[in-house]
Amino acid sequence: MDIDFIYLLCLGLCLCYGDEEENEELPIPSISAWPSSVVRCKSNVTLRCWTHFQNVTVTLGKLHNSGYQQELRSAAKEAEFHLTHVQPEDAGGYFCAYRTAASHRWSARSQHLQLVVTDGVGGGGGNSPRPSNNKRIILTTFSCLCISLLFVSIYLIYRCTQQGSSHEEPPKSDTESDHVCKYEHEASCAE
Repeated sequence: MDIDFIYLLCLGLCLCYGDEEENEELPIPSISAWPSSVVRCKSNVTLRCWTHFQNVTVTLGKLHNSGYQQELRSAAKEAEFHLTHVQPEDAGGYFCAYRTAASHRWSARSQHLQLVVTDGVGGGGGNSPRPSNNKRIILTTFSCLCISLLFVSIYLIYRCTQQGSSHEEPPKSDTESDHVCKYEHEASCAE
């Protein structure tokens, strides 16, 4: 009887452990581009997806394009997706997800990686800043200019109010003739 109880206990523990593993969320993978996420047209780039487990199936997807999907099996903790002769239409946000052999569910998506494809014209090639960086530079410059003008305005207002208060006439002091006038006025009112 004791052996039957131990067998049932071990079986129950094994089944419960398996249930916990099924319900566990897989850690989120990460994605990177090599040699860079900014590449020239017709060049090659490798998108690497890093997982937390070995022997996984990894999928590469593209934001706003549900029809784009590449899938491969990897024995290591990373999977490489080679994009060759990239074109402007290859630009966009990429993400990856994975699943293990034990789990039939996919992990959450990685953060997306923005792939920028440049035309290579103008000598800058892949080193030209992205349009979003230009907007940030313009916005930052405009903000600094506005703050500077605000400080100059406050300074000028302060200086004008200080000069305006020095031009006012000082209050008259009570002189003897003022007392006499006040006294006569009060006396005439009393009569």
